[in-house]
Amino acid sequence: MISSEDLLERIEEIENRNKRVEVDKKWEGSWTRKLTIMLLTYCVVVTYLFMISNNNPWINAIVPPIGFLLSTLAIGKLRIWWQSRFLDKN
Repeated sequence: MISSEDLLERIEEIENRNKRVEVDKKWEGSWTRKLTIMLLTYCVVVTYLFMISNNNPWINAIVPPIGFLLSTLAIGKLRIWWQSRFLDKN
């Protein structure tokens, strides 16, 4: 038989795991994460465009980060639609 102390410890572990999962989910959708990825992408593309002697690296490097941003906005709506379909079936 499981003691009440063991049960309390297991419940506390589950609650701690749930908190970590919630923080991870918030991070995945956070603007801090999105802006960081956009900035890093921009820096990498600018560096690459300079290496290949592109005429307008500062301007041309904007395209991939903007594409990333637009995809995150569209995917969020797609995810909500998909989840609603999935939850309706269960």
